[in-house]
Amino acid sequence: MTWKFGLVLLLVMVTAIAWFVGCDDDEASSSDYGASSDDDNDDGSEVWLPAPGVTWQWQLIDAIDFSFDVEMYDIDLFDVAAEDIAALQADGRTVICYFSAGSWEQWREDAADFPAAALGDLLENWEDERWLDITSDVVRAVMEERLDLAAQKGCDGVEPDNVDGYANDNGFGLTADDQLNFNRWLAEQAHARGLSVGLKNDLDQLEDLVAWFDWALNEECHTYDECGRLAVFTAAGKAVFNAEYVEDWADAQARRDDVCDTYPELSTIIKEWDLTPRRLACE
Repeated sequence: MTWKFGLVLLLVMVTAIAWFVGCDDDEASSSDYGASSDDDNDDGSEVWLPAPGVTWQWQLIDAIDFSFDVEMYDIDLFDVAAEDIAALQADGRTVICYFSAGSWEQWREDAADFPAAALGDLLENWEDERWLDITSDVVRAVMEERLDLAAQKGCDGVEPDNVDGYANDNGFGLTADDQLNFNRWLAEQAHARGLSVGLKNDLDQLEDLVAWFDWALNEECHTYDECGRLAVFTAAGKAVFNAEYVEDWADAQARRDDVCDTYPELSTIIKEWDLTPRRLACE
């Protein structure tokens, strides 16, 4: 009886030790997982999702003017230095980096990466830009490199331009489905890099793309009486940034007075066509 009792006692002790160690491991695993999740949230891994009414500045030429008291700066991906992006962010600004996703610009540093077969018709009023074949794997590879550059420079998000080639004389016979496929792919690629992404113009596909993009940017919806269509985004709680242009900056105040009493949910600014630092806003 004595040796049997000792054996039972030994089994009980071993079971108790195993249970204790197992519980300790579980607690450690749970703690490690929680710390990892907290780090993911703290390091800004979630993309920027602005609500309607966010203030902004849009500047694509000249040295960056840091003086505007706005929440978001939209600046050129290639021309801006990483140090300028960091300086804006240190001052509390979100930085969006512009690049053309649907057109070839002959002055860009990666212009030679596009094959001749991927270059289509000239953009209207832009004699040094051509529409791109957005179904081309090479074109998509270059766009991935541009998104990589945006992430490397520290951009918070991107503004891919000319994502409505199908609605223009592009030289490839691009279809609406081609454009939807490309635009959704762009959004996925941006998000995979932790970048917020905006839908530029492409009004006819707003409803099909609102779930994929974090905000929208439009040009001259007041001029063309199209602002109401952008309610697809604002109703979803997503900001819409709008720019109205003037040929002569002397007309900027009058233009501001014309447009700022309507569609207050849009973040509308008055700009010159070449997007210099000058800005008048409706806020």
